[in-house]
Amino acid sequence: MSAVTSTSSVKQVQKIAILGAESSGKSALAEALASFYHTVWVPEYLREFVEVQGRVPKAEEQLLIAKTQIQREDEALPRASGWLFCDTTPLMTEIYSDYYFDGGESALIGLASSHASRYAFTLVTAPDFPWEADGLQRESPAVRQAIHQCLLDVLEEREIPHMLIEGSLQERVNQVDFALSFLTQ
Repeated sequence: MSAVTSTSSVKQVQKIAILGAESSGKSALAEALASFYHTVWVPEYLREFVEVQGRVPKAEEQLLIAKTQIQREDEALPRASGWLFCDTTPLMTEIYSDYYFDGGESALIGLASSHASRYAFTLVTAPDFPWEADGLQRESPAVRQAIHQCLLDVLEEREIPHMLIEGSLQERVNQVDFALSFLTQ
């Protein structure tokens, strides 16, 4: 009698980056997608930082914000099923650092660049929701629009494939579901 070795095919989890300016629906989309796909999502660490510290981060804390975001992704990965939806990445930290502090430090820029390939796909939330104040973390509709344009410019410059997601939350989930169906073929 010969022994039969059973090998189970374990599907690898693919990380999906959800990027966008303030008040553009990133968190709502990440949470809705996690629910739709029966998996988990990684909340934006910056929000927790601001709530705990009672202030926005300083220039010298930007690298910590980005590294902690990556750490949270790594911690969530074992709990994910098929997809891991990441509400922001170090790239957004770099963009905001550049906007508010006239340039990110080289370590932050390097981290954002080296981690861009960790994501199977990048979604960009359009700033088509009404802007809402959110304590210390959001500044204005004008800043939202400037950051959105900067994000699109950086994605184009770095040739990072991405898809602009627009409309209501349900429309956004439908757009993502359609796009992700191509990644699973």
